[in-house]
Amino acid sequence: MTISDRVQRLKQRSREVVPSISSERAELLTEFYRQSEGQLMSAPVRRALAFKYILEHKTIYIGADELLVGEKGPRPKAAPTYPELCCHTLEDLDILDSREKIAFAVSDEVRRAYEETIIPFWQARSMRHLIFEEMTDSWKAAYEAGIYTEFMEQRSPGHTVLDDKIYTKGMLAFRQEIEEGLSALDYLNDPSAYDKQEELKAMRICVDALIRFAERHAERARQLAAEEAGQERRQELERIAKICTRVPAHAPRDFWEALQYYWFVHLGVTTELNPWDAFCPGHLDQHLLPFYEQGLEQGTLTRERAEELLQCLWIKFDNQPAPPKVGVTAQESSTYTDFVQINLGGLKEDGSDGVNTLSHLMLDVIATMHQVQPNPSVQISKKNPQRFVRHAVEVIREGMGKPDLFNCDLVVQELVRQGKSLEDARAGGTSGCVETGAFGKESYILTGYFNMPKVLEITLNNGVDPRTGDLIGLTTGDPTRFGTFEALFEAYRKQLQHFIDVKIRGNNVIERAYARYMPAPFLSLLTDDCIANAKDYHDGGARYNSNYIQGVGLGTMADALSALKYHVFDEQVVSMDDLMAALKNDFAGQERLRQRLLNRTPRYGNDDDYADALVVDVFEAYVDAIDGRPTPRGGTYRVNMLPTTCHVYFGSVIGATPDGRRAGRPLSEGISPVQGADRKGPTAVVRSVTKLDHARTGGTLLNQKFTPRLVDTDEGLEAFVDLIRTYFQMDGHHIQFNVIDAATLRAAQANPEEYRDLIVRVAGYSDYFCDLNEALQEEIITRTEHSSF
Repeated sequence: MTISDRVQRLKQRSREVVPSISSERAELLTEFYRQSEGQLMSAPVRRALAFKYILEHKTIYIGADELLVGEKGPRPKAAPTYPELCCHTLEDLDILDSREKIAFAVSDEVRRAYEETIIPFWQARSMRHLIFEEMTDSWKAAYEAGIYTEFMEQRSPGHTVLDDKIYTKGMLAFRQEIEEGLSALDYLNDPSAYDKQEELKAMRICVDALIRFAERHAERARQLAAEEAGQERRQELERIAKICTRVPAHAPRDFWEALQYYWFVHLGVTTELNPWDAFCPGHLDQHLLPFYEQGLEQGTLTRERAEELLQCLWIKFDNQPAPPKVGVTAQESSTYTDFVQINLGGLKEDGSDGVNTLSHLMLDVIATMHQVQPNPSVQISKKNPQRFVRHAVEVIREGMGKPDLFNCDLVVQELVRQGKSLEDARAGGTSGCVETGAFGKESYILTGYFNMPKVLEITLNNGVDPRTGDLIGLTTGDPTRFGTFEALFEAYRKQLQHFIDVKIRGNNVIERAYARYMPAPFLSLLTDDCIANAKDYHDGGARYNSNYIQGVGLGTMADALSALKYHVFDEQVVSMDDLMAALKNDFAGQERLRQRLLNRTPRYGNDDDYADALVVDVFEAYVDAIDGRPTPRGGTYRVNMLPTTCHVYFGSVIGATPDGRRAGRPLSEGISPVQGADRKGPTAVVRSVTKLDHARTGGTLLNQKFTPRLVDTDEGLEAFVDLIRTYFQMDGHHIQFNVIDAATLRAAQANPEEYRDLIVRVAGYSDYFCDLNEALQEEIITRTEHSSF
């Protein structure tokens, strides 16, 4: 596949643009709230009118050579901010502007707007302010200790994916559905009729706002066309104007219109609020196939033009850096990527093979564009042809850490176990990093990461956080008096349950606050059955509602418990007193003991039943503490196992651990073994991790690192495919690969300017290696480098 001159220019411009903070959205929002202050209106209508005001007044940007138009900010890579969720301080802006990596340029104008307008209005009105006002002392103590993070302190709920509805239904059809809902309200017998009325009115306002937003692009395109000297570009701008007049008001008629419609919807969702994470198009290969085939048949589309349009979409995604965070969340997620995942392959709703021509075309686009965003995933079913899996690993072999691979058949099992219909489960899939959901029908909210090894540290200190000396947990007993390993693990289980209870209580308060004060009517109208229920996405309006709490440090937990059980209780080669003293002093003067713990402990990831039985115990304890608990939206709490980059932050708040890990070092990531602990090859890793019941989760994340020479032959590629198929036959959920050697990564550390385009797999996403902080770079380098299967 080749890249046209147009796309080369677009890509070059995109790489040269410096990410910046835009205050435009925040200023417009503040203007609206000031103008409407004192006016009596419901929360949904106020939010809808704010959305309308922003879309009516924000800058319309159409760049040179663009075929798909629209930006969240006034220009590419100008990140909007959301002061109603989290109002950045002047200090935050200084940090973002000056930090060495993942910086955002902050102009004097933006800083002045914050100082004079935005901060004075929002500093005591943001959701973050409300959240911390409402949290209990025990919640705050655990949060500050690093036991968990809370996503909604800085971003809105909503980890969601679009289904195929926009490809058959224009916004005017949505409007008609809303009007019918308003006409059917029963004000005499339904006490919630007024609330339903306000939600439906808000959705109707949002429909009109998005149509007007597109019309503004049409007007700008016509203006540019009138000023354009070149005939070819003038004709393109005139076509863009016609497309923006057609969609999103009406259903798309061709490939170009379908992509532009999606992009307007994407901008609408991410302009209304800042959902974790972004917004994803779902099964894009399946959604676009009818338009692609129709265009080829009618002669109005060529494969080359479809490639170019998709490449333009890739650049659009890459031009949208994730809105910057502050505080602890900035430490655990320092990346520009906004976690847009595109599902390829998998199954159709009827259970048949979902792979098509566009699945392969998009794999080619991934390889050709060589970008961080979007984050395509390959959904692999036993019904998918071997050629498709082979094509995916050929792209992975290029060394970008993408696409990542999912067991589509298991994803369906997971969703059905959670109560989804079989059809909705098949039409669903994964998003963000590895999380499952029923696309277009579910509000599945990630509430934050949970630090399992920190709970173990607090257990070993009888409820005290050794970093501060504060008693923040339960007093479960002096660890030196535990007579058995089982007594120690039971104490850990009690601490775990305690902190999960604290987090869930806080989650529930936050969830009701968003439902009451920060509805999302535009996202709601896109999600079944919010219109039918006349209820907001944040308030249980969706067909399905799930909350996830992400467990972090599973491998570290397994090895720490294995070290305790093996060396203290079974072999009795070290006393608990001596081990606790060594941990307190970060193994100072105890290197021999540390090496024993590192090298003579049964380690998870080596198909060792001693260690693997313990990882199962930790996993089951975590699932038992969370799975099935009710949420205020009428949904259910579930678990998944992923860290993004939080394993680095979580490791920084924990002292030395019994597996020989030094204080402050990163934890293991996902369900992967501890970095460097898996010493018997990838097959042994697969055998270890599949002893977990992945179907009881909503997603697990497994990272592997291969040397390039392992897969540089046909035989190596076939073995690669066999490993993936075997892992999925054993009911593994997800696997992803870095195909690179440590020597290359060390060279990139030493000479970053020579490796600016080096992309690696971090956790549930890929990023430029040179943009990662040193701790994260080291964590990736120290992952076991497999040179044989």
